[in-house]
Amino acid sequence: MRRSGMFAALAGCLLLVVSPLTAHAKVEATTVKTLTFNIHHGAGVDGKLDLERVAKTIEASGAAVVGLQEVDKFFDARSNWVDQPAWLAARLQMNYVFAANLDWDPAEPGKPRRQYGTLVLSKYPIVDSRNTLLPLHAGSEQRGLLEAVIDVNGTPLRFADTHLTTINDGERLEQVNAIVALLKDAPDATLLVGDFNAVPTSTEVRTLTTHWTDTWPEKGFGLGLTSPVPLPTKRIDYQLHSTQLVTTAVSVPVSFASDHLPVAATYSLS
Repeated sequence: MRRSGMFAALAGCLLLVVSPLTAHAKVEATTVKTLTFNIHHGAGVDGKLDLERVAKTIEASGAAVVGLQEVDKFFDARSNWVDQPAWLAARLQMNYVFAANLDWDPAEPGKPRRQYGTLVLSKYPIVDSRNTLLPLHAGSEQRGLLEAVIDVNGTPLRFADTHLTTINDGERLEQVNAIVALLKDAPDATLLVGDFNAVPTSTEVRTLTTHWTDTWPEKGFGLGLTSPVPLPTKRIDYQLHSTQLVTTAVSVPVSFASDHLPVAATYSLS
């Protein structure tokens, strides 16, 4: 009886020791590196089409999750009719989902449809995705919000990629309000990235930053200007995050692969 009582007491002690360690392991944070980049359909500052240069910029950043804008898929002679999403995914060995915000008939019967839009690349599995077309004014270009739910070592990350209008502030604000409605109640850790075509002091960006945190002011050095290359004067490319993500680093890597500079960031995801 005494031995049984002793073993029971030891077991209780072991439970007291093991349980907190187990609980701690479940909430251990994962480091996630991300990138947003308007690639200008692969045309660099020199005007030359060079998708390999885009791939090297992404590769050099070490990003595991990437949001790209201005991506062509069999779209035009300007990009040699290449399926850029498939090419980049194969070159970088990443999973991908593409959203065609422009979806046009082929130039010739029997050819693939001409598409242009946004692309998410991920080293992690993409378990779900959707593209929502955003408000459109007459004479403007259709824009969208591409959402990809990514399994980051067992934790869902909602990665949203967009490219807002250049036409007018009113249309852009309508698009921003639509994005807020789509994302604000998302239960997952959320990253909203892209080319917003608006500066940090604009109503559009201030509307978004009432819901998500602008990564650059947290850890960025300098002004974080991204456009136009080679001498950027504006910060219009962003990464915004929800409270489940903690920013540990952010930078604007030097690149001549596009008329925009990319924004790279590192987060702790718990």
